[in-house]
Amino acid sequence: MSNRVRRSFPASFKAQIVLSLLCGEKSQAEICREHQLSPALVAAWKDAFVSNAASVFTSPEQRSEESAKLAEMERLVGRMTWEIEALKKGSALLRQGKLGEGKS
Repeated sequence: MSNRVRRSFPASFKAQIVLSLLCGEKSQAEICREHQLSPALVAAWKDAFVSNAASVFTSPEQRSEESAKLAEMERLVGRMTWEIEALKKGSALLRQGKLGEGKS
């Protein structure tokens, strides 16, 4: 097992690396050598940057609307999870015969 410490990089550093790559200031190999980065890591940063570039041009209203929809979906998932757990417990109690006893 390796004792290497996993490095983490701030978003600003990743953006700087990708922008210098996209602008053609340096080649990917030069950037990787200079900063001791894996070419696969830099490629992943570039792909993420390019795929999310359109979000820069979405309006704040559109983003808040999407956030509201996401929050509603998360609430719904939470409620459904709670209902499923309650139904599982009820089903387990019915199988054990504990529910419904005492009523004649």
